[in-house]
Amino acid sequence: MPIVVLEEKCKGCKLCVAACPYAAIHVVEKKAVLSNGCTHCGACLDSCEFGAITFEGQQDRIRMDIAPFKGIYVFIAQDRKTVSNVSLEILGKARELADTFLRMGKSQTVNAILIGYELDRMAEELIHYGADHVIIVKDDPFRVYRTDLYTKALVHIAREKKPEILLFGATPQGRDLAPRVANRLQTGLTADCTSLEISEEEGILLQTRPAFGGNIMATIVCPDNRPQMATVRPGVMKRRPFDPKKTGTQEMMTIGLDEKDFVVRVLDIMESSRRHVKLEDARIIVAGGHGVNRPEGFELLKNLAAELGAEVGASRAAVDAGWIGQDHQIGQTGKTVRPELYIACGISGSIQHLAGMAQSRYIISINTDRNAPIVNASDVSFIGDLFRVVPMLTGKIREYKEKNGQPGIS
Repeated sequence: MPIVVLEEKCKGCKLCVAACPYAAIHVVEKKAVLSNGCTHCGACLDSCEFGAITFEGQQDRIRMDIAPFKGIYVFIAQDRKTVSNVSLEILGKARELADTFLRMGKSQTVNAILIGYELDRMAEELIHYGADHVIIVKDDPFRVYRTDLYTKALVHIAREKKPEILLFGATPQGRDLAPRVANRLQTGLTADCTSLEISEEEGILLQTRPAFGGNIMATIVCPDNRPQMATVRPGVMKRRPFDPKKTGTQEMMTIGLDEKDFVVRVLDIMESSRRHVKLEDARIIVAGGHGVNRPEGFELLKNLAAELGAEVGASRAAVDAGWIGQDHQIGQTGKTVRPELYIACGISGSIQHLAGMAQSRYIISINTDRNAPIVNASDVSFIGDLFRVVPMLTGKIREYKEKNGQPGIS
């Protein structure tokens, strides 16, 4: 959206000139003027004390009546009768947000939206993980995920229930679905959030996500429209313990579908033969960084991972170098993980990478630089060449397993 200067409000104070990172603002005859170098990044907006700089059309924007909106809603992704981990993580965060509202004197219920066909026992499970109320849409057309049908169902629910907050997991399904729902509801959406909090002063959702390649963390708000929508990265939130004593309510909803809704028809489903990397669910991860030095270096890590029953991860440097696929990337611009054991091989430990794995229960690092940040973050460190340490470690684990007749390390 273009930046504009409202000349009648501009005082020529030059604060915006100092704030512009691109030197694209100049003061001419005591009025700020934008040059062709302006990228419309918005850095100048907060610097202006007189409200003279704004986005074009912002002064005329329509503000929604947000008073009727209430409740925190979570879309539950599920596959083969199993609720996704990220949905349970978001449910736990929703419970925390509701508790914050309660401290502010505002009651908010946590609602789970469950769409599909074979949903037996899932609703009860969601209640035990923190939901107060579960909305169930159970019909044969929803047996297989289709964007158009799921979008219609969620828009119908949102328009009827008027949620204050609506959250999705940042999975392929969530990333496909959430922007379409937001567009139809004419509200904002913040993608790939790593933190969600409630501003106790304003009572709005603070949605934080990495920006500019993970170099900064941006906090985004949606003050004038509802619902406040966000997708949340897997692994960054912590699920609540399963509470078998927690009770809640369930509600069946029917979505009216007609012929024009079936733009796409599923004729057959074929399982992919490609192995998908599920770092978020891994108990043990062996990760490599710039110190791995070449694609062949990851073969050593794969051998170690095979002996441990682990997944292979990587830093952004290794992925950018093309030594391993992007689905292995861990960090602010990759995946966030919480394994029981994280083995970092040849990883220096930039802030961006540490943000993605710092919640690991135990961290072991193998590095030639004893002053590397990853060493300070580790429980155990091997200071040495990973090309010597990793094969030695792999051999010792193999010997231990052979001696004790164990198929894997538990």
